[in-house]
Amino acid sequence: MRSSCNPTSFGIACSTGGYNIHIGEGLLDKELGEDGERLVIADQFFAGHLATLGIEAIPIIANESSKSLDRIADLIEALKSRQATRGTTLIAIGGGVVQDCVTFVASVYMRGVPWVYIPTTLLSMVDSCIGGKSSINVGPYKNIVGTFHPPLRVVIDPILAQTLSSEQRIAGLCEAVKICMCRGAEVFDAYLALGACPTVNDKDFAAVTELCLRAKKWFIEIDEFDRKERLVLNFGHTFGHAIEAASGFAVGHGVAVGLGMLAALNLGEQLAYTEMSDLRVRALRHHVRGLVTGVSGLSEALGNCSLDKLMDAFCADKKHGRDQLAVILINRLGIVERTMLPRNEEMLANISKAFARLKSDFSES
Repeated sequence: MRSSCNPTSFGIACSTGGYNIHIGEGLLDKELGEDGERLVIADQFFAGHLATLGIEAIPIIANESSKSLDRIADLIEALKSRQATRGTTLIAIGGGVVQDCVTFVASVYMRGVPWVYIPTTLLSMVDSCIGGKSSINVGPYKNIVGTFHPPLRVVIDPILAQTLSSEQRIAGLCEAVKICMCRGAEVFDAYLALGACPTVNDKDFAAVTELCLRAKKWFIEIDEFDRKERLVLNFGHTFGHAIEAASGFAVGHGVAVGLGMLAALNLGEQLAYTEMSDLRVRALRHHVRGLVTGVSGLSEALGNCSLDKLMDAFCADKKHGRDQLAVILINRLGIVERTMLPRNEEMLANISKAFARLKSDFSES
């Protein structure tokens, strides 16, 4: 991978007119120095850091409990108490939780206000920062409500990668390889050629970020509202969300998606749907296994996930129909695709077996 980050920008077309992605060192300071009617909303780490610079930020605790309607109401009240108007631009600084909360609030506060996103985790840099989606939890149901509300722009400063732990980098790379596999052989091969790994030079994550966002740009522009082509980006997510929930969120989202892809490969193999001898399928499995093996405490967390809890969470996923299960698998041609499986005892037993194999693969010997 290259050792320096050359500034780059490109646009995302959407129904609201589009927005630009800017990647480059020093862009965080530049964005914070902009004039205008603005309010900063940041995770607790950056809110504290900004306070030392004399910048007041509304803090958000970066965990799943913040993605609730109660916390959303608190955030709306915080905006109103600070006299935010329809002309106020919200500046969101943080990872996926901050993005979900601010996207949702920006879409509904006074029927919509503009916002700018500065992602601070690799997961949000390579994936969720574009697309304009928010996902909010209600009770035990993860990501059950949400809106589409694209930002004015997305500002990515690779220097922020220096703040990330190894597990945060692994989480981001799990989403990164997912996007590239979904986009097709050429992009997946380009990802592997970059040599992405958790210990790579911080600045060089910019290369992975640009590759992934340009790949995801295609999905967003052809399917802005998540109705057809873009749905394959849920690869690993149905299984992954179940792992998150069953573990009590001890397994974070990106790592859960990585595990979810492995479970999906298990299911595809069991159904003779996926050709496991395919070179790219083998490379994907090897790469993802290598990533998630580096996560501390993973064996214990998976061991605490009962099959009953995993299956309950899997079956409750919002993407399923009443009589069918919506899953993303890799077909025998090596193409990631969405398929509907019958919701019957035989199929549920196969899904349970896929989870059981995953648990066994990562059990402590």
